[in-house]
Amino acid sequence: MNIRVAKPEDAKRLVEIYSYYVKETAVSFEHVVPTEEEFGNRIVNTLKEYPYLVAEEDDEIIGYVYASQFHSRIAYKHCAELSIYLDHNKRRNGVGRALYNEIKRILLKQNIVSLHACIAVPDDDLNYVTSDSELFHSKMGFEKVGTHSRCGYKFNRWFSIIWMDKDIAPKTSDIEPFIEFNKLSI
Repeated sequence: MNIRVAKPEDAKRLVEIYSYYVKETAVSFEHVVPTEEEFGNRIVNTLKEYPYLVAEEDDEIIGYVYASQFHSRIAYKHCAELSIYLDHNKRRNGVGRALYNEIKRILLKQNIVSLHACIAVPDDDLNYVTSDSELFHSKMGFEKVGTHSRCGYKFNRWFSIIWMDKDIAPKTSDIEPFIEFNKLSI
């Protein structure tokens, strides 16, 4: 498996992976699959400040992860929200762990100290969302810190989300400034 920085040209394959989660699950709360162009723009815009990585196996992208600012206020600049999507046929084989370990390595260089994940969780309907993401994040050292009950509406029903957090560096009063991804040499 090879992990590398995403390129706008990867958008076609990333849309193929992501479309499953939009059309078939409540893992993503989007209702319409983004276009290839829109996805390419998302990659470009993310890479200005944060890493966007893809995992390849036999020259095919099988998953991706990206970071984004946790919240828009400057005080949150040392925190990042993570999003990860794997080809639904390639789960449970270490791809997610490898992607998270690599993005964490990069985020530490950017002086990020905490990671946050917003995760859809099942209430009583396992048809559209399972506990897989929550279990994965727990195994990666994240802790559940909050729940928003039935706040996302999709497939004519309501879904809940949880927030999970993980500190990856000490929270000191003399933290170095955030470094934009496009200014790093990785």
